Amino acid sequence: MNEQFEQITAKEQAAAAKFDHAVHVCVAASCLSSQSDKVLETFQQQLKENGHSTSCQVKGVGCLGLCSRGPLVAVTHRAQPETDTLYQHVTPENTPQIVAALAAGERVAELVCATETPFFQRQTKIVLENSGRIDPERIEEYVAAGGYQGLLTAVTEMTPNDVIDEVVRSGLRGRGGGGYPTGLKWTTVAKADAKQRKYVICNADEGDPGAFMDRSVLESDPHRVLEGMAIAGYAIGADKGYIYVRGEYPLAVARLKKAINQARRLGVLGSGVCGTTFNFQIEIRLGAGAFVCGEETALIASVEGKRGQPRPRPPYPAEYGLWGEPTLINNVETFANVAPIIRNGGDWYASMGTEKSKGTKVFALAGAINNTGLIEVPMGIPLREIVFEIGGGVPDGRALKAVQTGGPSGGCIPEAYLDTAVDYESLQQLGSIMGSGGLIVMDETSNMVDVARYFMEFCMTESCGKCVPCRVGTVQMYHLLDKIYNGQATTKDLVLLEKLCKMVRETSLCGLGQTAPNPVNSTLRYFRQEYLDLLLDGERVTAVTTTPEAQP
Repeated sequence: MNEQFEQITAKEQAAAAKFDHAVHVCVAASCLSSQSDKVLETFQQQLKENGHSTSCQVKGVGCLGLCSRGPLVAVTHRAQPETDTLYQHVTPENTPQIVAALAAGERVAELVCATETPFFQRQTKIVLENSGRIDPERIEEYVAAGGYQGLLTAVTEMTPNDVIDEVVRSGLRGRGGGGYPTGLKWTTVAKADAKQRKYVICNADEGDPGAFMDRSVLESDPHRVLEGMAIAGYAIGADKGYIYVRGEYPLAVARLKKAINQARRLGVLGSGVCGTTFNFQIEIRLGAGAFVCGEETALIASVEGKRGQPRPRPPYPAEYGLWGEPTLINNVETFANVAPIIRNGGDWYASMGTEKSKGTKVFALAGAINNTGLIEVPMGIPLREIVFEIGGGVPDGRALKAVQTGGPSGGCIPEAYLDTAVDYESLQQLGSIMGSGGLIVMDETSNMVDVARYFMEFCMTESCGKCVPCRVGTVQMYHLLDKIYNGQATTKDLVLLEKLCKMVRETSLCGLGQTAPNPVNSTLRYFRQEYLDLLLDGERVTAVTTTPEAQP
């Protein structure tokens, strides 16, 4: 198999060497929404008509990161890499001008996107290392970039315990939000007794408002996730995997299907993976957009064909999961980290980040921020650097008011705490969570009561209704927030809201209800005066202090 990989790599390198230039057009969902597919077609047509098709390679690639400037087009020069150029807001009408400039060794100045900026220079890419570089629909390009070498190494040179030890050594924690040690979870599943078989599930049910990390990875580098799942299957003794992805991601689903078929033909999935006795199959299961199915047991129920509702834990999926068998569940970003860890070693990965939060984290920057897009940064980076340097700050000269991390399960962090390091423990101390990686910036025009109301409405709507605290509690909390926002509430309503936050958090069945009060608690903690100003008797309660229920 290694010889086959070498042959593919040599062939790809030889093919690329025939071209003097390369044009990479982003064909991820964000740029496609701005007709980057037509930009790609126009480039192909222009190069053919101008006789440059033999000297310039044009192809679609994954997300180039700076989504707010799309469609993005990267032009590279083999002989003069220092003249490589990234173009922004490219339209089909711009392509003749870019092709002419390419032939003349010049640039189209008004379309140039500066890459010597913190947005590009401050990132450390592991999960996103191939995004924007390879065609996500060609397994050959993934192999030529080092793809499936980690899987080959694992199944031919390492025992399952060796693989798990490497993941443990890396310090990788689950990137789905909880931050549970990945190696510990793998160890638990590996040791569990299975009556029939074990399973691997990739949780790609990304439902947080403003989050698009998993979607971008699946669209830009699907083989990376498949390779991570196969390595996990080998490590825990599973021969079957499922990717649970929401149906609202049609492009990700289409590229995953193509990637799975390509991997089977190459022999890195299916029977006899990489010429060994290890077998591993992967299937896709589509979700119908239920936010609660991001919870492990609800996801398992949905895969089994049942209504997506959580069940009490323990037993945990690691012991009693899919069809009652031991099941390993990690999210897209977690699996995307696995192959690099096996290729480069756990110590390499552990050298990045902080003492308890190793490696890097992918974030989706959204909201009132100049550089909307996808970034990957080392754990421990200050929030301020993400927002003001990488993110380019708040538009229109407005002041920053808060940063929300963790989606509906997270909290709102005020500007005064932006020097906090981004790691699991630090964010929890502020009353928020890391979450899957959504990061929404709010400026001075945001009303924090309205923000809390918005997220509570989301949680209320997405509650599966199985347990009373979540089904009824979120509704009552929403109505109280709506009452406060519209200036119809009193101090008694505010006290009741805080009591409900505590009750819902402590008695709900699953993580949806348990974390639903977080946006309310965090806004009460840092922006309490905004609540008091809206109360009918607010002038008499300005001295009220935060109750214990409002503390994170």
